[in-house]
Amino acid sequence: MPRIESPSGAAAAPEPVLGGGLDDLFVPHDDHIDAAPKKKRRKGCLIALIIVLVMFGGIALAGVWVANTYGEKISDALGWGDSKDWEPGLATGEAFVTIKEGDTGSPVSTALYEAGVTKTESVFYDYLVDENIAVIFYPGVYKLQTKMTAEAALAALRDDANKLENTVSIPEGATIENFLPSVSETIGIPLEDLQAAISDPTAYGVDADSLEGWLFPAVYTFDPEASATQVIQRMVDRTRESLAAAGVPAGDEQRVLTIASIIQREGRTDDFPKVSRVIENRLAPGNSETNGLLQMDSTAQYGVGELHAGAAGSSEKALTDPNPWNTYIHPGLPKGPIATATDKAIDAAMNPADGPWFYFVTVNLSTGETVFSATYAEQQQAEKKLHAWCKENPDAGCYAE
Repeated sequence: MPRIESPSGAAAAPEPVLGGGLDDLFVPHDDHIDAAPKKKRRKGCLIALIIVLVMFGGIALAGVWVANTYGEKISDALGWGDSKDWEPGLATGEAFVTIKEGDTGSPVSTALYEAGVTKTESVFYDYLVDENIAVIFYPGVYKLQTKMTAEAALAALRDDANKLENTVSIPEGATIENFLPSVSETIGIPLEDLQAAISDPTAYGVDADSLEGWLFPAVYTFDPEASATQVIQRMVDRTRESLAAAGVPAGDEQRVLTIASIIQREGRTDDFPKVSRVIENRLAPGNSETNGLLQMDSTAQYGVGELHAGAAGSSEKALTDPNPWNTYIHPGLPKGPIATATDKAIDAAMNPADGPWFYFVTVNLSTGETVFSATYAEQQQAEKKLHAWCKENPDAGCYAE
């Protein structure tokens, strides 16, 4: 800085720089006259700067914590996050939704989501609550579209034209005990009549102790005069169509349906061929890795009536009960099918993927991500991922009660 002469000829002190700068904190200047006081000021400024940085750092860390902990809720409250509802105009295709007797907003909301109608499981119920809408739901099968808004879905359910008369939807991966009451309610045939109709599998040419796995999962529309026997015959015939399309040899239907039902319950559709390969590998003669034990949770759960209990893991009762479906105790396939199986599951039973896998575990119950392993050591590492996910999601239904 140039020096300014005073009227007396003496050099005037330089004008102060307001606020100073970072150089004033760290770089000494030759024209600083009051050396000792300036040094003290620099030390004080440095301490102040450190305090400010710590304060801002603390605020930043607090912000990160708040964002990680409450970010999703804040975004939802402010409307910043992804919408839980589909945008209008995206609806396409067909989706069939079954409403049961006595269903209210919450189970209907879940049914809409599972059928692919709504974007999230709770959005329909939230819409009813937010708009203070009181609605009575009538049992039956409704034809809607996928990717509908909650508002559009409600309008469709209120439109009698979308209610399919004398139509029933048999769900994938379900047991007869689970869906037969819904069939009765929907098409108006007494449950006792339907139970009597399924009591003798040989009446439909099925050589088995039960029709479990033989009532194909699909949407059926019947004549109002259809009898219970005609309803069951139609479902068995549809199963035979699927078996024929997959090239199942005569006499091998029960075995293939048993495998397909396990595949249906154990894996995502994309993973069906891999699950099929695991079953084949575990049942291969001379297999020392598993000694012929399938060790499938779905079969153990079915054997004690817990297949629809809503838990991914099996109870101690399921794992130790010596019933003929418990593949943790008995080698080979279980006594028979455990659920309905789709065309893709039946096809996978006939055409397993190539691979060395003996194990698999779903490591994320939300996405269905599954890890397939060739050794038990690899399986244990994958199970650690599942346990970590379950710890982070304690209410996700990982464990049986």
